[in-house]
Amino acid sequence: MKIFSVALSPHDHNTYDGKFHNQRERHTRLKHNIPWHFNSYPTQDTKHKMNHNDGSAGVNFYDQYFKPDDHELLAFTTTIGGLKQIPHADINEEFLNFTPSYLWDYMRRGNQYYIDHHQSHAAYAYLTSGYKESDILAIDGRGWKFNCIFIDKTGKITDLSDKMGIGTLWNYVSQKVGMGYLGAGKLMGLAAYGRYSLSVHSMIDYYSDNNFKFPKQADKILNGSVPTHERVDITPKVIAHTLQVATEALIEQYVYPLKTCENLCIAGGVAYNGYVNENFTKHYTKVHVPPAPGDEGQSLGTYMHADYVLNNNVHIPDVYAGKEYDFVGDEKVDIKEVAQAIADGKVIGWFQGKSESGNRALGNRSILADPRNPDIKDIINHNIKRREDYRPFAPSVLEEHYKEYFDTNQPSPYMSRIMPVISDKIPGVTHIDNTARIQTVNREQNQKFYDLINEFYKITGIPMLVNTSFNCQEPIVETPQEAINTFNKTEMDILVINDYIMRKMG
Repeated sequence: MKIFSVALSPHDHNTYDGKFHNQRERHTRLKHNIPWHFNSYPTQDTKHKMNHNDGSAGVNFYDQYFKPDDHELLAFTTTIGGLKQIPHADINEEFLNFTPSYLWDYMRRGNQYYIDHHQSHAAYAYLTSGYKESDILAIDGRGWKFNCIFIDKTGKITDLSDKMGIGTLWNYVSQKVGMGYLGAGKLMGLAAYGRYSLSVHSMIDYYSDNNFKFPKQADKILNGSVPTHERVDITPKVIAHTLQVATEALIEQYVYPLKTCENLCIAGGVAYNGYVNENFTKHYTKVHVPPAPGDEGQSLGTYMHADYVLNNNVHIPDVYAGKEYDFVGDEKVDIKEVAQAIADGKVIGWFQGKSESGNRALGNRSILADPRNPDIKDIINHNIKRREDYRPFAPSVLEEHYKEYFDTNQPSPYMSRIMPVISDKIPGVTHIDNTARIQTVNREQNQKFYDLINEFYKITGIPMLVNTSFNCQEPIVETPQEAINTFNKTEMDILVINDYIMRKMG
């Protein structure tokens, strides 16, 4: 049975047909695809209403995506707020009233297949792990029936929604401290700079214990206008640090006691919290976080769930599942020359093949630089990314060498964990708290990226590169032209697109 899947969300809307992961923000050029409904879809004239075997009202969708001649089944999931922004969508309430008890529960009507938001996260994480059995944590800011669920090794769902409003909390606080909607990633980067505040933690505990409502003085606490007896000023740094501490405490209180085996899979927006994920490796033998754990990966999980249940097939999406673009330049690239340029202090735009799934650049849409340079963070943040100066960068390290530089017990192929740095040779990727969010790279994952890092290793003796996403105040570049535009408007020195190299004039 051929399947087409879609995640209907107020942000990070995406589709998947088994090969192409259509992350809409990459094409609309709107961060988090907000407001996607003004740009993502064709006009009403191109609207296509599906034919339904059961005659139900069902889901209206568009010719641009789902085509009944090519696919026999529409698998979908949704998020609170997502349906209101779907023009002309008519969702059968029977789907939306569905509440699963086990991971593999589902509802099907004719050629429509529905699962809950958090089931989609969980299926994606579990099926990509390769584990025969696993606990699963799907933890998000919001979903449909849940905000957070724990699934034990038998597939049974435990609803933690009334205890673990972590995702919404991070989003709320990020807005209050001026980092904007969905600014949790920025806030996490700031946490390392702060100190602990008991008054902020007490406010968070109040929120957790009172149906996710803040005390009346919450805004005053967050803006530092409430006097405290602490010897610490309430600044965004302090708030971020305390929020991280409180998050880890909530997980220790409510998640760790539910453990049923030695493997754990994690997905949902909170799965981008690398400190939390690394802590889990102290409690589980193996921890797996997929490359697109947030809502941008929902269509993948929905497709995989339907394929597993209906076709008895374990489909594992390619990490690089975007579109491929033809490009011919004037000069062929020499990987050794690129490695030498990085060693000489150049900053490289690196564009290869299909784009990665998820929000992390994993070697196909990357900006690369020398991790030995203590000033490289400031150079890239100020001159290229044009973002906050405290934001750290990840090291992409050859898998066979990661234990020489980082204190962790397992590889991290998707930049999902933050761990201590144990070397003073790589200041460019060492955060202020002496940690790094690493990507381990082997040749099977990405041969060309591996070869480039390996050439740099031969030159410098350092088996890694600084790796940050290829963008400048925009979604990650998707097309060669977008890569060229970003290259031209920033202070990158060299651009490599597939097998060709471009240089700045003068």
